[in-house]
Amino acid sequence: MNIAFICTEKLPSPAVKGGAIQMMIDGIVPYLKEQHDITIFSITDPALPDFEQKEGVTYYRFPRSSYRFSVAEELKNHTFDIIHVCNRPRHIPLYKEASPSSQFILSVHNEMFAENKISDEEGKKTIEQVTAITTVSQFIKDTIIARFPEAEEKTSVVYSGVDLNEFKPVWTKEGQRIRNEMRKKYGISKRSKVILFIGRLSPSKGPHILIEAMKYILPKHEDAVLVIVGGKWFSDNRVNKYVRYLHTLASPYENHVIFTKFVPANEIYHMYVMGDLFVCSSQWNEPLARVHYEAMAAGVPIMTTDRGGNAEVIEDEENGLLIKDYKNPFEYARVINEMLDLPGFGRWLAQNGRKAAEEQFDFKHVASRYQSVYFQAIDALADTTPF
Repeated sequence: MNIAFICTEKLPSPAVKGGAIQMMIDGIVPYLKEQHDITIFSITDPALPDFEQKEGVTYYRFPRSSYRFSVAEELKNHTFDIIHVCNRPRHIPLYKEASPSSQFILSVHNEMFAENKISDEEGKKTIEQVTAITTVSQFIKDTIIARFPEAEEKTSVVYSGVDLNEFKPVWTKEGQRIRNEMRKKYGISKRSKVILFIGRLSPSKGPHILIEAMKYILPKHEDAVLVIVGGKWFSDNRVNKYVRYLHTLASPYENHVIFTKFVPANEIYHMYVMGDLFVCSSQWNEPLARVHYEAMAAGVPIMTTDRGGNAEVIEDEENGLLIKDYKNPFEYARVINEMLDLPGFGRWLAQNGRKAAEEQFDFKHVASRYQSVYFQAIDALADTTPF
């Protein structure tokens, strides 16, 4: 098949500046290109040419200001069997008009069918024009079906994943080597107990709550260190009001709270193995953050909020812990203190998480799931084509 991916206008592909969609595409394309011709559309970036053919994949990149219209014009010059549009349901009619013979797959990574994102008319037209819709979680699927019941037959859940070749568990020799190296880089003792946050520095991600929890953690674990990995936006380390607030909140704890700023996607694994416990403190209904897959792959025990799709891959007291009282710093501290007191239980959770990643969440699994969707789309076309 001849397959095109259309990224959003937010970040370039490959994922030189991160992004869950871009990282997912980077992960599955090596498997898909073994059997299919792959073209990827994304925005321009100073680090990347506007056009290139690299490792068997064709890339077109257009300026953000005219992105969707430029993509539509370029589609007219090609014949794609499958056009996989990422997270932009409103753009489907434009692309369908440009390439009417293609089968369209829409992957939804956020609540893009909410009333503030798309009108009733636009939503119905999009659902009519796509062959299939995939969602990153059952939670996102349910939000679509609740508003547009007619989408149910076309919609399926395709969970994301990681490259397990990059994520060596913390208990391996290589994992221990990198763990010691990263702790040395940030001035953290080998004996310290590292609580890890990785994500954008925004109120919806909740790092402020973890900082507030430190006043209940340090009296019991004076060697605890909270490491906050991320910037205010992907690859953006500028300081805004919220980031300034985080630093002010952390100042009493001195070297017990460390900010690393943004870390590129190809280096993020190194950050995970530094931790004794990974905490996703999301305050919003998280579609299903990819940090869960990454922490599982790295062999780090996980705490996460019972929000959105998180609980679909993290089962409480099986491969992680779920926090229901997600706004309460004391509740985080209570559970974190228990986990730091019970390292054996943490290792058991981490091993279960790694096993789940190996069995379900390697990018080869994700590629296989998407390929099944593509073949079903082509089969559906054959069933409706008159002889």
